[in-house]
Amino acid sequence: MSNANSDTSQTIYVVDDDPAVRDALSVVFEMEGFNVTSFADGDAFIEAANSQVPACVILDVHMPGRSGIDVLKLLSAEHYAAPIFIISGQGDIPMAVEAIRNGAFDFIEKPFDADTVVERIREGIAAMSNRAPSSESHPDFPGAELLTRREREVLGKITGGASNKEAGRDLGISPRTVEVHRARIMEKLGARNAADLVRIVLGH
Repeated sequence: MSNANSDTSQTIYVVDDDPAVRDALSVVFEMEGFNVTSFADGDAFIEAANSQVPACVILDVHMPGRSGIDVLKLLSAEHYAAPIFIISGQGDIPMAVEAIRNGAFDFIEKPFDADTVVERIREGIAAMSNRAPSSESHPDFPGAELLTRREREVLGKITGGASNKEAGRDLGISPRTVEVHRARIMEKLGARNAADLVRIVLGH
């Protein structure tokens, strides 16, 4: 495990069983001025994550032992204070969707481009730190209590007329991740389409 620096506001935790991926991400983020602590498996990471919250977590979805999904569940990722990005291969969209449903902030597909990863991580950290603490307030429409905090944020953007792309840009996540949340919201609220969703939310 590399430099256990006490300042975790600039620390990124990389959790991947592939040493080549850990090394590559460490080099990229250290060049950008971050501290990187890497973990080869989920157990060591969970122990560290429970004692110190980093700026961001990059978590591989496929690992021997505990998978990325198991780790998200154990960590209660939806309520974790740092954004958790899932690394997934291109055939892993169902897995990425599952990860987002379990609280992952967003997903990054392999093979990835270093500049893109850095940009996405910076946006994620910024979006998370700009999140208003008051966003926990429960809107009063039927089913509001079924939604996670992130789903309520996405819903707010959608009912405000934002496209998936605009909502993603505002929240620091990919449009594809917005789609996953949108589908989940519609399923939970029993909405058939976007117009229906707006009616449910604004009709109260």
